[in-house]
Amino acid sequence: MARSCAICGKASMGGFNPQSSGMNRVRAHRRYQPNLQPLVIDVKGAPVKSLVCTRCRRTLTKTAR
Repeated sequence: MARSCAICGKASMGGFNPQSSGMNRVRAHRRYQPNLQPLVIDVKGAPVKSLVCTRCRRTLTKTAR
């Protein structure tokens, strides 16, 4: 399974490297990875360690206050 957020499902995304010089701009493929960090979340009352993107992690800490 690909690395993805356990809450929102954000996963890697394809794109191109920026080219800065030359008339014939050859686009080089690259992959953008989400910023996943381990976090302990409650699933059905039990704590589970899972990978969560920083946006979801921030939202969870805001609602916990």
